[in-house]
Amino acid sequence: MATSALQMIYAKNVVSRTVQGTFQELAFAVRVRNVGFGKRVAIQWCGEDGVWRETPAAYRAPLPDGDEAWVAELAVPLTKHSAIPGNVQFAACLEHDGQTHWDSRHGQNYQTDADSGVIVFEPADVRAVGCSPQLPDGLVSLPLEIAVRQDAEPEAVTVHWTTDDWNTARAAPAYFRRNHWDRTCGSNARNPNRYGWAVWAARLPLRHAYRVEFAVECRTKRGVVWDNRGGLNYRAQHGTLKVLTLNLHTWQEEDQLEKFATVARAIREREIDLVCLQEVGEHWNDGAGDWASNAARIINENLPAPYHLHADWSHLGFDRFREGVAILSRHPFVFTDAGYVSDSTDPYDIHARKIVMAQVRVPYVGLVNVFSAHLSWPSGGFHPQFERLQAWVADKQTPEVAATLVCGDFNVPAGGEAYRAIVDTGEFEDQYLKIANPPAFQKVFRARTPGALDALAGDGRIDYLWLRNGAALRAVAAEELFTPGRYGRVSDHTGYLVEFELR
Repeated sequence: MATSALQMIYAKNVVSRTVQGTFQELAFAVRVRNVGFGKRVAIQWCGEDGVWRETPAAYRAPLPDGDEAWVAELAVPLTKHSAIPGNVQFAACLEHDGQTHWDSRHGQNYQTDADSGVIVFEPADVRAVGCSPQLPDGLVSLPLEIAVRQDAEPEAVTVHWTTDDWNTARAAPAYFRRNHWDRTCGSNARNPNRYGWAVWAARLPLRHAYRVEFAVECRTKRGVVWDNRGGLNYRAQHGTLKVLTLNLHTWQEEDQLEKFATVARAIREREIDLVCLQEVGEHWNDGAGDWASNAARIINENLPAPYHLHADWSHLGFDRFREGVAILSRHPFVFTDAGYVSDSTDPYDIHARKIVMAQVRVPYVGLVNVFSAHLSWPSGGFHPQFERLQAWVADKQTPEVAATLVCGDFNVPAGGEAYRAIVDTGEFEDQYLKIANPPAFQKVFRARTPGALDALAGDGRIDYLWLRNGAALRAVAAEELFTPGRYGRVSDHTGYLVEFELR
């Protein structure tokens, strides 16, 4: 654990010369004590012009003993009107709960010369640098830079890595080249630099792997040293799958267009992949509908890049609207479907309930089936509707499908008898509950203890994201999204967002 609230790990200072121009690339990594949520980490720095600037740092990864790694990165271009920073002095700053903490090297500030490469400030002989937890789309091999202290007299550096939780372990050699910086970015930086640090380079052939985990072994004349992030190893993976379900309340809100814009803003800012909408209204227009007033279409048009949209309607809502359901997807549809699950198909019957489904091909995950449902309450036909939905889900489940998500407004309270009927099928699990209340989830879905549903008393939800068992996905985060403390109310429902990763 850091002896102070924050400590510098390393800094990188390289002047790159590319076909896009000349840039000074700066990176600062800092070890931060996990003092709680709401903290702010930044690097205060100045170049040779003497002007102090601030660059915010972003959370990068956990470290041993509860510490965290935060990294600030920037690239400053050389232009006709502005110079690059040159030699840089800097300090790290942490703000939390009204207090400010510094690592300024006891008031002397840290320094790194222009084109000096990498300097590690921790008492270590080897350190992987620049490792992002996010693998870019389309990446087929991962380049790595490993800083090694020359005083350690290194003989060989090896990266041990896996893409399947160490069921298969692989090894990739790292190579030392004096022209490393010239080869990688056209820099004149020396390798090793005058601070006694050399960079060794490796490349991991990931191909189509979703994630990678690795540790670095350095063989020296005095023995073997490791950088395995204190036993946690380095990890990186492709993006998660974010799924939102929201009942829009069929044009019943004040400032409705502004609220549709708020929904679109949340989709954009949270980078949500799949959106399941219910009570999607459009003007009745004597039953012919009015696509221009369709709520899902309006939300989609508010996105910078429109999503793929599949919508259908069930019945007359609020005496003025065609009311239905919709799916918005960032990823292309493989196919779509829609159909009634209710006994009634009369558009003037509020219990006439149609569901839409789509099969989506998600990069690095595979095929995902998603259903957007709005079922009747138990006295209005929930049970037969759910049974037809269950059969539909099973019919669409093929060996190629990686996961099935059934999302929407089920009109049954969490912990009630109808909720119990879903639990008792043994086919679906409540993903928001899994993240928001793990003890209750374990009692209800895993231990199946008597009276387990009592743990959901006061839960209040009727909107769910159900994941069919056997899926290749697992939930890693969840939140109630449209609340006063987040995006504000946009409906009489708050909406639930769940984030998934590949198992």
